[in-house]
Amino acid sequence: MSERKQLVLIGNGMAGVRAVEHLLKLAPDKYEITIFGSEPHPNYNRIMLSSVLAGGADMKEIVINDWNWYQENGIRLFTGETVTQIDTTGRTVRSDKGTEVPYDKLILATGSNPFILPLPGADKEGVIAFRDMKDCETMISASQKYKKAAVIGGGLLGIEAARGLLHLGMEVSVIHVQNYLMERQLDEPASKLLQKELEAQGMKFLLNKHTTSITGRKRVKSLAFTDGTELEADLVVMAVGIRPNVQLAKISGIEVNRGIVVNDYLETSIPDVYAVGECAEHRGIAYGLVAPLYEQGDVLAKQLAGIGTEGYQGSVTSTKLKVSGVNVFSAGDFHDSPEAKSLRLQDDVEGIYKKIVIKEGKLVGAVLFGDTSAGASLFSMMRKGESVEGREKEVLLGFTPGGAPASPDAKMETMPEDEIVCGCNGVSKAVILDAIRNKGCSTVSSVKACTKASGSCGGCKPDVESLVRLYAENSAAEAVREGICGCTPLSRDEIVAEMKRMGLKSVREVMNVLEWREPEGCSKCRPSLNYYLGMLWPEEYTDEKESRFTNERYHANIQKDGTYSVVPRIYGGVTSPGELKKIAAIAEKYDVPMVKITGGQRLDLLGVKKEDLPAMWEDLDMPSGHAYGKALRTVKTCVGSTFCRFGTQDSIGMGIRLEKAFERLNTPAKVKLAVSGCPRNCAEATIKDFGVVAIDGGWELHVGGNGGVHVRATELLCVVKTEDEVLEWSSAFLQYYREHAAWNERTSVWIERVGLDSVKKALEKREDRLALVERIETTLKHTTDPWREIIENDDLRKNFTPLAKDQLVSQGGSPK
Repeated sequence: MSERKQLVLIGNGMAGVRAVEHLLKLAPDKYEITIFGSEPHPNYNRIMLSSVLAGGADMKEIVINDWNWYQENGIRLFTGETVTQIDTTGRTVRSDKGTEVPYDKLILATGSNPFILPLPGADKEGVIAFRDMKDCETMISASQKYKKAAVIGGGLLGIEAARGLLHLGMEVSVIHVQNYLMERQLDEPASKLLQKELEAQGMKFLLNKHTTSITGRKRVKSLAFTDGTELEADLVVMAVGIRPNVQLAKISGIEVNRGIVVNDYLETSIPDVYAVGECAEHRGIAYGLVAPLYEQGDVLAKQLAGIGTEGYQGSVTSTKLKVSGVNVFSAGDFHDSPEAKSLRLQDDVEGIYKKIVIKEGKLVGAVLFGDTSAGASLFSMMRKGESVEGREKEVLLGFTPGGAPASPDAKMETMPEDEIVCGCNGVSKAVILDAIRNKGCSTVSSVKACTKASGSCGGCKPDVESLVRLYAENSAAEAVREGICGCTPLSRDEIVAEMKRMGLKSVREVMNVLEWREPEGCSKCRPSLNYYLGMLWPEEYTDEKESRFTNERYHANIQKDGTYSVVPRIYGGVTSPGELKKIAAIAEKYDVPMVKITGGQRLDLLGVKKEDLPAMWEDLDMPSGHAYGKALRTVKTCVGSTFCRFGTQDSIGMGIRLEKAFERLNTPAKVKLAVSGCPRNCAEATIKDFGVVAIDGGWELHVGGNGGVHVRATELLCVVKTEDEVLEWSSAFLQYYREHAAWNERTSVWIERVGLDSVKKALEKREDRLALVERIETTLKHTTDPWREIIENDDLRKNFTPLAKDQLVSQGGSPK
């Protein structure tokens, strides 16, 4: 075999590594490959940075190719090194750390740089872009010290940054020069629907605003606008666009326009030097979306492998994604014009908007908001240029007017195999079918692992599920149902039913009798089994501490530096001078670096050493606030009729009564309650798992709310007259949730899954409610504050030794 040629890739991002992945499949032995990456990370999914910021994923989860992948494929990887010189005559590259590597073929995949507005003060501390993992870390760090954030730019990136900052507890304002958001992806009606949804989540918007300067001494303090107004800000995130990173190419004598100029084979003006991704300009266009960049990578891989290719012909782009929990899709030219016809459907009740634009009988553009299920088929029509004359309304609605809409499975069954299902990763239906039919993939997770479909924004997951249902061999139900984890194909309901039927009363017994694939289980199934057993057998089952996560084992929130956060319970947010003095004295005694008032009206002692936890709790002599557990967290209250002139009921008393009733209660996921003393709702009861709102002569009971990553308003369960009825209904609701929700399933997700009507029906008869109340009271009788056991047991105290930083991940710790 002839000696391998040297291939060097500058840039360890998604586009360049995609080309290498494909090349390894086509010609695995043709090149020795070297990759330089400026960041100290392996190849990761930049699209998912907003999920990292919002707490929906960590860095480990967004890695596309881990360190082992490079080693297994014989790739030399230099991370944290930036190539600063290319000698196109001597065919070598040199990094800022002095590493010099020769090349036969060179790929430039240098990506793009965020555009920083040249404003006075833009160089101040606290002014950043949102482009990489370091930016995420800066935002997370800033959120722990500062309160007010401003995001300049109301495009997709700006909104995702704003959503993440909102999740981190900051007050967020988005400044945008246009009169509506995301004007590149949405038309004005869809944008206004999105703005309404985001405002409900807590974002503020300043539209038609032009920033003139950033004020402050060393750190940013405020933004000044052309209309003379100002906005206070401790953190400014610029998300106003990107520019191809062409500096290296430019100083190396490679032709550059807006991007690095390439032909249809991704060749630059210098022989054997190629460019791919956001840095490349093809036929005058530099693409910023992932699908076109992956198409370029596939063409380049064929070119390098010596396989015939027609070359890259450019891309018709579409955007299908989830913006802060809302599905949006757009493609083509969706703006109105005299030469085109538009059809629209707007449903403000369901939050759905659809628009298609037709020119010369062909579909040329579309916008979907809320329901994006037709996105793939619309995009296919555009790419093929097929005529839609005479069936315009059918195209808009997705079915013939007067007929019934096609099911999701039916839509996927009729979808042509060359259509793209996963736009983020450029995965077609044909590729997914090949994985199912020829590679043994029979679950969504296995399809994702094999093809990367649904591995980015997740918007195409329902489509992948449909394809698995339709084409996996083991029948629809068996194929899609993955069980509660990879250790078993059994669902939550099947496992609980077998526990009841067979009287299974230990985690190990369940795994053995129900034939677990992994005899020791995993971090998903062990905690869930532990919960289900405790829920079913409260009088007999002994909680298995080793099946709980670190936070629950040590009854405090582990922090990123290995210290812990301690939150004593403060009922209804009401405390006393004596209690405050005691907490302050203990904070001083144990050198607590920060005492924080939480959003749940309690005090959080941050930075506690692990070995100090037992003694600190003994000194506090207060119940745990369970800020770490899948349990009742807080009952937030306003002052109600006790002091407020608007209060109609005693919200403080009601809140304290509820908190004392349910403290220590283990639940499938964390549970938050609130009681507002009047419909002004100062305690924000309508975004809690169970919310109580006082009205004249009674109480409204609301359920299924969530103020987290996916904000959801509550739904009205019922109206009652007395405090005793509030306690009865809340007890019945919480027990019904405990008995029927999956482990780690918030009430908001559970209510959406089962429907409020089914919950109302289960609770409508008083005898059924009282039976549920009796079961929850039985459970509560057999629960104690876990700190009592630890304080009184010397053997348990021995577990509280310092945790090494390298143990944090394996022990379940996270920066959150």
